[in-house]
Amino acid sequence: MLQVGDQAPDFTLKTTTGDTFRLSEQLRQRSIVLYFYPKDDTPGCTAQACSFRDQYEDFQDLGAEVVGISSDTETSHQKFSQKHRLPFPLLADVGARVRRLYEVPRALLGILPGRVTFVIDKNGVIQYIFNSMNAAADHVSNTKEVLQGLVG
Repeated sequence: MLQVGDQAPDFTLKTTTGDTFRLSEQLRQRSIVLYFYPKDDTPGCTAQACSFRDQYEDFQDLGAEVVGISSDTETSHQKFSQKHRLPFPLLADVGARVRRLYEVPRALLGILPGRVTFVIDKNGVIQYIFNSMNAAADHVSNTKEVLQGLVG
């Protein structure tokens, strides 16, 4: 897996609105909290997305955009995003190309896609990586602490 201090690989994917998201373009404006999750509308993934949603304003205040990625389709992401009123983009990595680019490991005996969060600063450098399938809420709280350190 990639390490803290590595340059984040650039990529382009479609958002729930059909827009194109290119990491390098977004980093010109702000840091990125890039979180990979297994599947839309599952209990852990919903809890994680809603936790990011509930604290989204804090992330914005810390100069960061939250971005979720899974292998679900744009249509699935649209339904998930609308159902839970997610204010941040979800990206459809249908072929898992970006997941492989970021070397996100599989979880639970290699059955499920893993749950990993990266904090990428405006220079494109990975400042933090958190890999935990079961501690979905910790992805949010730990990430905010890292961003506070970058701003402070």
